[in-house]
Amino acid sequence: MKISKLGPIILSEGISTYNAFTLLYASFFTIGLLTFIGVGTPYVLSEILNVPQTKQGIVTGNLVFWTEITTLLLFGPIGIAADKMGRKIVYVLGFLFMGLGYALYPTAESVNELIFYRVIYAIGVALAAGMLATVLTDYPQERSRGKLVGIVGALCGLGIVVINIVFGTLPEKLVLFGFDSVKSGQIAHWAIATLCFVSAFVLMIGLKGGPPNKEKDSPSLKELSLSAIKHFYKNRKITLAYCSAFIARGDLVILGSFLTLWATSVGIEKGLPIEVAQSKSTKTFVLTQISALVWTGIILFFIDKINRITFLCLCISLASIGYISIGFVDDPTSKNALPFIILLGIGQISIFFGSQSLVGQEAPEKERGAVVGGFNIMGAIGIIFCSIIGGRIFDSISPNATFFTIGAINILLLLFAIYVRFTSSNQKS
Repeated sequence: MKISKLGPIILSEGISTYNAFTLLYASFFTIGLLTFIGVGTPYVLSEILNVPQTKQGIVTGNLVFWTEITTLLLFGPIGIAADKMGRKIVYVLGFLFMGLGYALYPTAESVNELIFYRVIYAIGVALAAGMLATVLTDYPQERSRGKLVGIVGALCGLGIVVINIVFGTLPEKLVLFGFDSVKSGQIAHWAIATLCFVSAFVLMIGLKGGPPNKEKDSPSLKELSLSAIKHFYKNRKITLAYCSAFIARGDLVILGSFLTLWATSVGIEKGLPIEVAQSKSTKTFVLTQISALVWTGIILFFIDKINRITFLCLCISLASIGYISIGFVDDPTSKNALPFIILLGIGQISIFFGSQSLVGQEAPEKERGAVVGGFNIMGAIGIIFCSIIGGRIFDSISPNATFFTIGAINILLLLFAIYVRFTSSNQKS
């Protein structure tokens, strides 16, 4: 069978250049669209539901908790379904559910109703994010895996920057054009929902269809159901990848939810209108993603040239330094916070690269969807943990303490990664 290429990236058998370009499109929109929830939620809580500032940390944590409970319950079955039915249909459904969630989100009239709409959004997140990780693992050959992970990571970061800066600042611009603040927030969310529906159509056309394995070679449903647990205990490198997913996804929710909430709260305390405070917080979050993009361009040159675990140790070290450093800052939107905000973005994207490259190297081909599903489950557990602990520390102690806590967890992961590096062989298990 002819082997296709996407520039310097050598693709797996059966994957066309057109399929790969569709993956790049999906990379830009999947993470960019799903992270808008972190930018939009403070606006909905403050302007539409009028939740007091002193309660928003707990409410935000609860919203994230229900999101991740939903994804936790679904990631396993989604991975198995993807191995049996194929990646395309699952991915398309993800964008459809996410779009429906965004369309309903700004119409909520109570926190409980908002949680219900957040669960609809979460179903879409589980489907779409699970398939992004799985398709990214499917499409490259091993010698090009790091490069494609880096390019996809760069596009994820670029999508976050473009989507959040365009739509996160949209309410402020609409208010200037004469719209009221409630309608402005609703229009921004409905625009995001429209992008989700358009993306579902694009993926339906461009991704490779059908199950990844021939039926006679496909593992049984029982084997797929147990494969993630089996490899977690059997392969120490997969154990490390799963633990890295725990903190990598936790890092993302801390940036997307609590950094923006912290920055918005600081702006409101200074007397800024909510739409201006949200705009400043959005720009702070976007700065983390711009720094991640620049860093991506650097690591593409060496990501496939060094040991995957050595690279992961470097990634975790950067994240640890970033989170501990930002804990000493009083105002994340100030100029003094700039170098630490940049380091946060570098650390967060680095762990994404390191963990995704490692699980992609180690996941068995015929059980890849299920193993990556387990990887995503650990990420969901990480987000649940960070949202619950982070939200309560945020309100009861301080926003700074939340970042100190995440930094400490990163340090613990680094110690485990060093242990695995020196006790595991360099070869794929």
